[in-house]
Amino acid sequence: MAGSGVLEVHLVDAKGLTGNDFLGEIGKIDPYVVVQYRSQERKSSVARDQGKNPSWNEVFKFQINSTAATGQHKLFLRLMDRDTFSRDDFLGEATINVTDLINLGMEHGTWEMSESKHRVVLADKTYHGEIRVSLTFTASAKAQDHAEQVGGWAHSFRQ
Repeated sequence: MAGSGVLEVHLVDAKGLTGNDFLGEIGKIDPYVVVQYRSQERKSSVARDQGKNPSWNEVFKFQINSTAATGQHKLFLRLMDRDTFSRDDFLGEATINVTDLINLGMEHGTWEMSESKHRVVLADKTYHGEIRVSLTFTASAKAQDHAEQVGGWAHSFRQ
């Protein structure tokens, strides 16, 4: 189903992150998250000195404009360790398929995926902790009207 609207990502926290710092001081990691939907990216604040169990409690919004009737909608959460004197280290990534969330949001006007945990993995799929997020998709009014007309029942509800 094609549609447009706003995807809201509530980044809550992460647990059990594994760091890559050469000194091996896991308590010293300063994690942040790069949230990506297609070409759009948002960056969380750095959870300074919070180590392997950081908390953010931040909300990010993405404009969704999908003309493709098929295809997957994926949200990528890339966890990074902020380093002062070298390049930031990659801690792992979580991938969330939001296709159903968007489709249900188009159908109902808004749809929510309550707070849930997602695995943080490296490229080889090894477990490196978990991240907790909740998601909400709200269809734009124009897209919602179109979805209702396609369904064929919109006229009976209009006054």
